[in-house]
Amino acid sequence: MQRLLRGIRSVHLASLLRTAGGVQMDACEMRKKLKFEFSEDNQHRVKALLAWYPEAEWKGALLPLLDIAQRQQGWLSISAVHAVAEILKIEPMKAFEAAQFYTMFFMKPRGKYVVSVCTSTPCKLRGGDEIFEACKKTLKLEHGQTTPDMQFTLKEDSCMGACVNAPVLAVNDDMYEDLDEQSLGHILADLRCDKLPPAGPQNGRYASEPKGGPTTLKIQPPPPGFMMQDLPDPKTKKCP
Repeated sequence: MQRLLRGIRSVHLASLLRTAGGVQMDACEMRKKLKFEFSEDNQHRVKALLAWYPEAEWKGALLPLLDIAQRQQGWLSISAVHAVAEILKIEPMKAFEAAQFYTMFFMKPRGKYVVSVCTSTPCKLRGGDEIFEACKKTLKLEHGQTTPDMQFTLKEDSCMGACVNAPVLAVNDDMYEDLDEQSLGHILADLRCDKLPPAGPQNGRYASEPKGGPTTLKIQPPPPGFMMQDLPDPKTKKCP
């Protein structure tokens, strides 16, 4: 079993070390070519994060540090993953495993705007597949591909936790909800011009309220303790 696991890990790592021409590159050579160091601001962020952990548990900060590295560089190079592993004093392979497991991390250069379309069941029932197909047609991309100008990367994703506002997509950290093909076209057109459109529902409603506004619970809710049994006065031990 241990041999099998080592074999699987070596295959995963080998795929990261191949160039576009299929030539195997040495990890040390790759690190020299793609040197990574945290910026001064990010070094402060890293120190602030690690201050929340005892040194023996620094590995608990692995995902936040990988996220900081990716936000600085735009993607996670081998050098960036190694830098995180060195700071946390863990085996580099542990960091690589996390970086390859979570879909939020990119092990190759990505577009400026990562468009992630949800096609889980609630979104699928509300037109999520059509939204994804419209993205593919407009951007001329398939899942996981990036435009030549590095402006867009397209992803088909699983549940984003906004089922009541289906169909939805995410652009980097922002969610766009209650989509149709027309509103999607406006969003992509704005992004082409480097304009970040307002996030949230695109059909005019507020959050997950009905489009026409609330239909119930229209008054201010009563304060905590409303209609609860009155407690006795602690001094007299009598109810008011």
